[in-house]
Amino acid sequence: MKFLDQLRQAERQNSSLLCVGLDPEPAKFPHALRGDASKIYDFCAAIVDATADVAMAFKPQIAYFAAHRAESQLERLVAHMRAVAPQVPVILDAKRGDIGSTAEQYAIEAFERYGADAVTLSPFMGFDSVAPYLKYHDKGAFLLCRTSNPGGDDFQPQRLATVPGTPLLFEHIASLVQGPWNLNGQLGLVVGATYPAEIERVRSLAPTVPLLIPGVGAQGGDALATVRAGWRGTAEQTTGLITVNSSRAILYASADADFAQAARRVALQTRDQLQSARYI
Repeated sequence: MKFLDQLRQAERQNSSLLCVGLDPEPAKFPHALRGDASKIYDFCAAIVDATADVAMAFKPQIAYFAAHRAESQLERLVAHMRAVAPQVPVILDAKRGDIGSTAEQYAIEAFERYGADAVTLSPFMGFDSVAPYLKYHDKGAFLLCRTSNPGGDDFQPQRLATVPGTPLLFEHIASLVQGPWNLNGQLGLVVGATYPAEIERVRSLAPTVPLLIPGVGAQGGDALATVRAGWRGTAEQTTGLITVNSSRAILYASADADFAQAARRVALQTRDQLQSARYI
């Protein structure tokens, strides 16, 4: 099944727009696991088990695993996701952005080693940094477009005088992903929840590509504004997919033995907020 079909199916089956981000920090683990990097798999697997019927996607952030030499735990975790939540696609948050044979190796890492359904990429080296991932015809890729960090203002809203119409940089990226770059039909865009006006602008330029939207939860993005800006569809059919990521608010909802149950409660609350916002 192609990535976008997986994403649509998960939206319907779990009645969800929620992407559960997996950014494991051993220093923030519940008391019984705290500080033990060998327990990254155990912690994340418990979160996956608790949210398997709530999530539209899972998004492990590779740096949180690699920093603790836990890549083998990430491989085990993706296999566990396949076993307990086969309906939920896995987005590897890696933000790769190289070219040529190096990009080819990163694509192998994401899609063959870890078995991800999609990956996040930086587009700033141009199309040849994206092309190797498109050889995997059924796999997806989300390109950074208008990110939620304050430093995104350094480049993303600057005008491109050499491009007809002098669009802003993030607008140009959105147009490329909607159009000539999207050779396999599986590309999407990363747009931060802290910029709902920019989400709406990106959606107008890229009406049919999926949006991965971080920033709801601990980062303070507004769920209602986010969904109204980015989601498009009816009760019967979605024409503009979004998956809205929350990480820390779910992962660290409790520091006690009930951490997985607490994570489920927060995930359910967030899922329901996002769902209800679709028709307000």
